[in-house]
Amino acid sequence: MKAILRPALVLFAALTLVTGVAYPLAVTGIGQALFPAQAAGSLVFRDGKPVGSSLIGQAFSDPKYFWGRPSATAPMPNNAQASGGSNLGPSNPALVDAVKGRIEALRAADPGNALPVPVDLVTASASGLDPELSLAAVRYQAGRVARARGLSEAAVQALIEQHGEGRRFGFLGEPRVNVLALNLTLDALQR
Repeated sequence: MKAILRPALVLFAALTLVTGVAYPLAVTGIGQALFPAQAAGSLVFRDGKPVGSSLIGQAFSDPKYFWGRPSATAPMPNNAQASGGSNLGPSNPALVDAVKGRIEALRAADPGNALPVPVDLVTASASGLDPELSLAAVRYQAGRVARARGLSEAAVQALIEQHGEGRRFGFLGEPRVNVLALNLTLDALQR
C-alpha cells in the first residue's frame, strides 16, 4: 500500500503546485503586464472613483439616463456573481409577459415615441450582464433623455454617434454603444 500511496501523494502535491499556484500566478502576472486595465476589471472612473466596469451593465432607471439591456440575474440586476440567462424559451408565457411589461414601461416613460421597440431593450442576454445596446435601442431612447436633461435631441443623437462602436474586427456582431460611457458623458456635459 505504501508503494502506491506515496507516489500518488507526491504527484497530487506536484500537480497542485503547478496547476493551483504556479500557473495562476504566471497567467495573472502576464495579464497584468500586457493588459493592465482589463486585468483590473476594465473599471470606469469618475472623479478618481470607480463607478462601474465597461464590461458589466448597470441598471439605470432615471429618465435622464439611457437604460441598458434587461438583466436576468437575481436577486439584483447585473449581478456578476449570478451571471446567466433566464433560460426561458420564446414561447414561455413568463417571457412573453416579461417582454410585454417591459414594452409597456418603455411606452409609459416616453408616450410620444412611436418607433418600434428594439428587441434588446426588452429581452435579457445569455449572460444577463450586457453593458452595450444596439444603436437602434439607444436611438429609441434619445428623445426621452433629451427632454429629461433639457438638451436638444440633435445634441443627444450626436453623442450617440460619437460613442457608437462598429462591428468587432469589422464583421463580428452589430454596431453598439456602451451605455455607462454614454451616460457618464451626458453627466459631464451638465456639470
